[in-house]
Amino acid sequence: MQNATARPNRGRTGARSASNPRFSRNHGAQGRSFGGNRSQGRGNNRGRNNRGAQDIHYSRFINKVDTVEKEEVFQARFSYNELPLAEDLKQAIAKKGYTQPSPIQDAVIPHILQGKDVVGIANTGTGKTAAFLIPLIEKVRAHRGEQVLVITPTRELAMQIEDELKSLSKGMRIYSVTCVGGVNIRPQLRALRQRNDFVIGTPGRLKDLVNQHALHLEDMQTIVLDEADRMLDMGFINDMRYLMERMPQKRHTLFFSATMSPEIERVVGDFLCEPEYVSVKTRDTSKNVDQDVVHIAPSEQKIDVLCGHLEQQAYDKVLIFGRTKHGVEKLSKVLTKRGVHAVSIHGNKNNAQRMRALSDFKLGRAQVLVATDVAARGLDIPRVSHVINYDVPTTYDDYVHRIGRTGRANEKGIALTFIGNGKKVAQEGDASDRREARHQDRGRTQGRTARPQGQGSRSTGRPASRPRRDSNNGSGRVVRLA
Repeated sequence: MQNATARPNRGRTGARSASNPRFSRNHGAQGRSFGGNRSQGRGNNRGRNNRGAQDIHYSRFINKVDTVEKEEVFQARFSYNELPLAEDLKQAIAKKGYTQPSPIQDAVIPHILQGKDVVGIANTGTGKTAAFLIPLIEKVRAHRGEQVLVITPTRELAMQIEDELKSLSKGMRIYSVTCVGGVNIRPQLRALRQRNDFVIGTPGRLKDLVNQHALHLEDMQTIVLDEADRMLDMGFINDMRYLMERMPQKRHTLFFSATMSPEIERVVGDFLCEPEYVSVKTRDTSKNVDQDVVHIAPSEQKIDVLCGHLEQQAYDKVLIFGRTKHGVEKLSKVLTKRGVHAVSIHGNKNNAQRMRALSDFKLGRAQVLVATDVAARGLDIPRVSHVINYDVPTTYDDYVHRIGRTGRANEKGIALTFIGNGKKVAQEGDASDRREARHQDRGRTQGRTARPQGQGSRSTGRPASRPRRDSNNGSGRVVRLA
């Protein structure tokens, strides 16, 4: 693992330029797309239904691993005991089994304790949650009345952050509320009338609560944007700006992302003040993940090939990714009918259904979890034996985050991508899948263009439709195989 490196302070002017090369050398060219950058991918396709399509060669999905490579031992600059933290917080850290800071924690915790704005670029699963929670718990303890807003792209990640917060702050009289969509809003309204040191939520529900005058952002002194690039992909850029514009000008802002796109650069330039830039991102994919493709012959049924793999003993905990909500749900039901204990997670599931599916998969009660890309970011799912891309991911970023669910903690993982012999992915789904894919692509494109609030459709003058809140609807774009 590479040591963390901190960049010098830079002002807002330097961060605004979309061509700013701060991250381009290490991150701009890797993992952005198949066969080129996003603008090139869109330019190479004609027709409304191919909007956002990117060329891809299946060789990008192949990487054979002979032996598990142990990561280089990271030497932290300090131990938790050496940090200016309260003793009970140090004891809570020790109880969780944290012996020394991870690279991202080692790099950002001192800056956060000093009250500096931070931009942290790191891979998924590197300890970002504890990296901002530990110093913010200490901050809230030292300054009672301080309130922290944490914005995250999905319900599952928001609840995972709250669970981590509760385990680190047990017995410290620190209170929190999680505000996400897909559940009854009334309990959240009641909870917001009480004291809350941390408010954790998804952009759509937080905006609804602000509009109902239940959440008062002018009282928030600290904001954390976690998985900011994922929020951008899901069309939440306007909601992110809406929330940040209503917070005090003088605030503490922490910004975490796995990638740094020009859109993210502009948000950083607009809302952060002389931030500390920290990058601990390593290679795109884990060295411990054996990656391969499964060619589906014209005479073969895709579902039959999948079931043939799942019958093998080694496939004991399998995460399968599909492109659309409809396709994921259908695949889960077909697998169940064939005797495979499968559960699914996607945007059409309510919160209780999603949490129950995740729990069954984590605890081993289900062999297979079928998911849209909602499960690819931030969620802690231990000991996943296989990741199967039943539908080809839209971008290389999506591919990296999908297969990052396996091969963790110096264990070997296997990632398989199902492809046809030159077939287009769109031909492998039914008509409803294709309609959903086109609809999702239009929503994501609207999110990236960041149309001003309240501006209607150019063609009809009607108000522009908002992306579906607090859920990930899958990538939804057509991918051509080279």
